[in-house]
Amino acid sequence: MYLEKRYNDFRAKVRDFAEREIAPHAARIDKNCEYPRELLQRMGKEGYLGMVVPKEYGGSGFEFLEYIMTVEEFSRVCGSTGITVAAHNGLGCAPIARFGNEAQKKKYLPDVASGKKIASFGLTEPQAGSDSGNTQTFAVKADGGWKITGTKCWITNASLGEIFNLTARTDPNSKGPKGISAFIIERGWKGFSSGKKENKMGLRGSDTAFLHLDDVFCPQENLLGPEGDGFKQFMMTLDTGRIAIGGMALGLAQGALDVAARYAKERHAFGAPISSYQAIQWKLADMATQIEASRHLVYHAARMRDMGLPLVKEASMAKLFASEASNFVTYEAIQILGGSGYSGRFPVERMYRDMKLCEIGEGTSEIQRIVISREVLKGTEKLFGGIVTEKLS
Repeated sequence: MYLEKRYNDFRAKVRDFAEREIAPHAARIDKNCEYPRELLQRMGKEGYLGMVVPKEYGGSGFEFLEYIMTVEEFSRVCGSTGITVAAHNGLGCAPIARFGNEAQKKKYLPDVASGKKIASFGLTEPQAGSDSGNTQTFAVKADGGWKITGTKCWITNASLGEIFNLTARTDPNSKGPKGISAFIIERGWKGFSSGKKENKMGLRGSDTAFLHLDDVFCPQENLLGPEGDGFKQFMMTLDTGRIAIGGMALGLAQGALDVAARYAKERHAFGAPISSYQAIQWKLADMATQIEASRHLVYHAARMRDMGLPLVKEASMAKLFASEASNFVTYEAIQILGGSGYSGRFPVERMYRDMKLCEIGEGTSEIQRIVISREVLKGTEKLFGGIVTEKLS
């Protein structure tokens, strides 16, 4: 797709960093199920850990589209890197930058933007996955703050993180999304701990674990936004986070296509490169088309975020389409490589495992379809080109 030169120049810079600093370690990161802290420090020096943080708080001040392009390029060579960076920026830094007060921004953003501290986000619970309003973590008022007790699960950067944005129910009489507030929690506070890392199918280098809060005291000044607004804030955070998951899916798909196309030109069968056979050509054509369509949806949603426009539907469309396209592309890449694709000799088997999270995390594909249909049925959204749908009487 067409992009202004400055975006292409930015992509070239990010791709150079990814291929030089990340790609050589991707297989080891997956095998060891651990993300190297020194690599995060190098990213911090380049400004990749403060991409959604304003410059006045030590951030890079990048456009949201540039952030999404970074997640895409990192994921192209290493899915575990893509999600680690996306969770830190989009779920860890963004809520504080967007909903925090001035004191909170000054206290926390410089350290997380530089990579000195890694940030994380806790919404999902054992009984509150897709039903995220069913929060069972409770916060009870105490002298000067709150006492918080509960469990969060499937938390990215759970062991790496030092700063956590978490939800808890502050109104014990409330049900569903109402009465939920957000808090900034620090590692080291009494009663707070992270559990054993999950043994996952893919994104094995990404740090995923439970968080446990046992009567953790959180001072009043660490209430993030108004009391009772936590669920709304986190849903707004997930809207933009879904664009990042779309970018991650896009990057994994692009990486798989790159490997498959190169292999098809080099692999010979029946006296000719397999790229000369129509069966392979059609696969590559379908893969490339799915990727290009995904890129348009993902970048369109990112531009809407940069313009400050409502993007609930567009973010869900980007995530839904890009993640399912990535499933198709990585599957076909393995088919093109045959036995080699099924082995660890090539990265496509890792990409296939990694992409599955994109259809689950930050709202399953089923949830995205519910969100999209709900927005369509409102009958008031303005479609591209200025066409307005009207309610039927």
